[in-house]
Amino acid sequence: MTKTPTLIATLLVATAFAFGTPPARAGNPDALWEIVHDNCVPAAEGANVVQKCIEVNLAGGYAVLKDIVGVAQYLLIPTARVSGIESPELLAPGSPNYWRAAWEARHYVDEALHRELRRDVVSLAINSAHGRTQNQLHIHVDCLAPDVVWALREYGPRVGTEWSPFPILLRGHAYRIRRIDDAGLEHTDPFKLLAPDVAREGQVMGEQTLLVAGAVLRDGTPAFYLLNDHVQPGDWASSEELQDHTCAIAREQDRIDRK
Repeated sequence: MTKTPTLIATLLVATAFAFGTPPARAGNPDALWEIVHDNCVPAAEGANVVQKCIEVNLAGGYAVLKDIVGVAQYLLIPTARVSGIESPELLAPGSPNYWRAAWEARHYVDEALHRELRRDVVSLAINSAHGRTQNQLHIHVDCLAPDVVWALREYGPRVGTEWSPFPILLRGHAYRIRRIDDAGLEHTDPFKLLAPDVAREGQVMGEQTLLVAGAVLRDGTPAFYLLNDHVQPGDWASSEELQDHTCAIAREQDRIDRK
């Protein structure tokens, strides 16, 4: 894993056991890259190998893989070598909008659950360089945790298009939030939306985590909530923590629909 340590990251590593435990390291931190590069792309190009990905879009530069964790969790993975949120190529003009592709891939979650989920229970997450286990960029596509769904439904209507602190802790961490008024992320790349603020605040992208949550405004307009956290003592900045890989909210949706 290639990283440029900052002072806060160095302090965190030195005090990990005092302030919190980082995510367990993967046995092979290049596993996702090897699956996509050595299997999914060659299979899509016609090689005589088993296709492990559910989708490979060579023109779009991404693949979609069912994660081994969860009932309906999928990963959107670039077919090019991109290490993660810290990668400068994500901010280059004309770079692929992997978030838009990940949102479009949410139908795989629906298909795995055999139901169409409401927009505001589906989310996309990317962890910081310090809060992940793999060296290849991957966006987690899965259900939101029920308590996060209810918190966003309660406080979301107050959220504007500029950053503001989320009024309660989520998983014990202080997130900030802003609204995105772009129903399909056709014109918005959350990486590029976040980067100028991170630079202005003297932070670095590798210490950030982002979660995109589907939203429906009071007037019925589709939108998104974008949540951001960063590495600090006791917090490895993994917004995947706001997702629920058992997708319990789908069962809750069924109960509501039956009433």
